[in-house]
Amino acid sequence: MAIRVCVAGATGWAGAAVTRQIIASTDFALTGAIARKGIGSDIGAALGLPPVGVQIAGAVEDALQAPTDVLIDYTSHDAVKAHALAALALEVRVVIGTSGLTAADYAEIGQAATERGLGVIAAGNFSITAALAKRFALMAARYVPSWELIDYAHEGKVDAPSGTVRELAEEIGRVARPHLAVPIEQIHGSAATRGATIEGTQVHSLRLPGYVIAFEALFGLPDERLTIRHDAGAGAGPYVAGTLLAARKALEMTGLVRGLDHLLFED
Repeated sequence: MAIRVCVAGATGWAGAAVTRQIIASTDFALTGAIARKGIGSDIGAALGLPPVGVQIAGAVEDALQAPTDVLIDYTSHDAVKAHALAALALEVRVVIGTSGLTAADYAEIGQAATERGLGVIAAGNFSITAALAKRFALMAARYVPSWELIDYAHEGKVDAPSGTVRELAEEIGRVARPHLAVPIEQIHGSAATRGATIEGTQVHSLRLPGYVIAFEALFGLPDERLTIRHDAGAGAGPYVAGTLLAARKALEMTGLVRGLDHLLFED
């Protein structure tokens, strides 16, 4: 049977790309759509497609009135947590592609998922190549004792660091802690210029015109350096396959998984 999916943020940049693919797919069935605009209109028409018989809703509870297996959320950092908890309360599994949640937010979502025996998969980046870059950085941290992260994005991105880099910093902190020749508290001048410390890792966020989304994990040893970098283009297409893979996997698991790489590699 087709997996029944509701998409929150269905007319947004990434959400629209995911929704179009679901409409075209025979493996998935679109049962709900949530957006801030066009409430009451057909989501197919809103995306420039033939009508599909699914009206845009303004609230999760309204969109999930139809039987639904998975909620895919591509909304905003101030809405996604409430959406996830509301879906879980209705016995609906969740895929989170929205960035901006903290480790504490994920802990609460994970606890709710575990208590209900449901799966939640969250990723700061559902691109397959970004997941590979993250996994390579986690591997490198086992062998190289010094690293820092740089997060690039367009000037309008309000969350810093990006969900991709926050996820990497939090996970790399569970692998090892980097060596700092000069501890941050011993810096002369402005310690803030050394970036933010997330689980022991120094993270630097740039927000400038001309950038889309990119990140670098930089590792250093005497007389050598390793840079692992991922750059995203202007389109949302790279996130679709990973998102739908997560929707499938969410049906098979209980609790929270953070990071698409955990679906690609056996840990």
